[in-house]
Amino acid sequence: MGPVRGGLILSLLAGPALAEVCDKARPGWDGVPVTALDEALYLFTTPISLFLIAALATAVVFRHAMGAALVALLWGFFITSLILPDQTGTSAAAITEGCAASPALYIALSGAICLAAVIYTARREKRL
Repeated sequence: MGPVRGGLILSLLAGPALAEVCDKARPGWDGVPVTALDEALYLFTTPISLFLIAALATAVVFRHAMGAALVALLWGFFITSLILPDQTGTSAAAITEGCAASPALYIALSGAICLAAVIYTARREKRL
């Protein structure tokens, strides 16, 4: 293998040394590839997710069906912002570099939490 081909192969490989996108997307990244569980934990600890969790917990405690539905709708808007295509390609590049992972686990868990809250707070018919 010649030096040109070797240099070309090395330039195409994604690595932490070449990852400028990781400095912008995840400034505290330590170089270890992120798993789906790590990504879900990262997304659950963002300020908007913490606010949505607190709002949903409040709606569940007071058994307010419309409140739970409203928070589920807001959570859906947040998830939509995660899955819409990124025009700059930053999220795809971050996943390729390894400093971010697919948010699929976060989306599934968020959907399950919202569905459970909406079902729990739904008004039930009183049987005679």
